[in-house]
Amino acid sequence: MERPQTCLCFVVRTGADGRDEVLLGRKKRGLGAGKVVGLGGHVEPGEGAAQAAARELAEESGLRVDPAALRPVAVVDWVFPARPAWDMWVTAFTVRDVPGEPAETDEIEPAWFPVDAPPLDAMWDDARYWLPQVLAGRFLRARIAFAADCEHVADADVVLTEHPPAP
Repeated sequence: MERPQTCLCFVVRTGADGRDEVLLGRKKRGLGAGKVVGLGGHVEPGEGAAQAAARELAEESGLRVDPAALRPVAVVDWVFPARPAWDMWVTAFTVRDVPGEPAETDEIEPAWFPVDAPPLDAMWDDARYWLPQVLAGRFLRARIAFAADCEHVADADVVLTEHPPAP
């Protein structure tokens, strides 16, 4: 079975204190409910990853962005040996200075966090292996295998690349 393709969009802005902030959100329902996550979701048939990321950002926060403004920064393959139905791969994007303020939706309670201190303890365990690299401006490809509890990482292979990874 082919793994579903998903997308994430990390909006970055300069906060009132002059430090960069990233938009994340507490997931209110579905897989990962209660965790702080990046905004995103499934890539629909006939849709590219950037178009899906822009659509998901609008659906989950009300923020609108031109897909052409999104910068691909990572491709991450998530593997759940104990729950193969959860296996998926994601193309992650960053974008700066999206106009407007995010709004809470049925799915996400958005919040801004310092880029240099994302709430890793409140996120999926894999985030600590790759998200700080992406938020620091690096490109990467990763394969993350979760343990039998589907909560903790059993194995992480993260490879930094010189150029944006192709999906």
